Amino acid sequence: QVHLEESGGGLVHPGGSLRLSCAGSGGAFTRYSVGWYRQAPGKSRELVGYITDGGSTIYEDSVKGRFTISRDNSKKTVYLQMDRLNVNDTAVYYCVGAVNIATLLVGQPGYGSWGQGTQVTVSS
Repeated sequence: QVHLEESGGGLVHPGGSLRLSCAGSGGAFTRYSVGWYRQAPGKSRELVGYITDGGSTIYEDSVKGRFTISRDNSKKTVYLQMDRLNVNDTAVYYCVGAVNIATLLVGQPGYGSWGQGTQVTVSS
């Protein structure tokens, strides 16, 4: 089973950009679809989007046109490029890997391989 670790979070002003990375190790990374979830304080966890093993991407409506998910299998890394950030994007961001898309879409730890999360704060 692949192990995932996020990096790249931080504090950014509204309108700014951040790129999160999700580095994989210990498994057949190329077989995994990888998703990004986020959870803001007091809110339920939500799917931001995901990329399949074949490179197809799906995005949640509120991030379409602002966020881009990509992968570099040679580096066993998936990226979440976040542009035009706003305060509503403030959350802990998690990457999740699974061979089966249905598993990835459950959205709960224990289903798929979860990273530890990275904090993104959008504030002026």
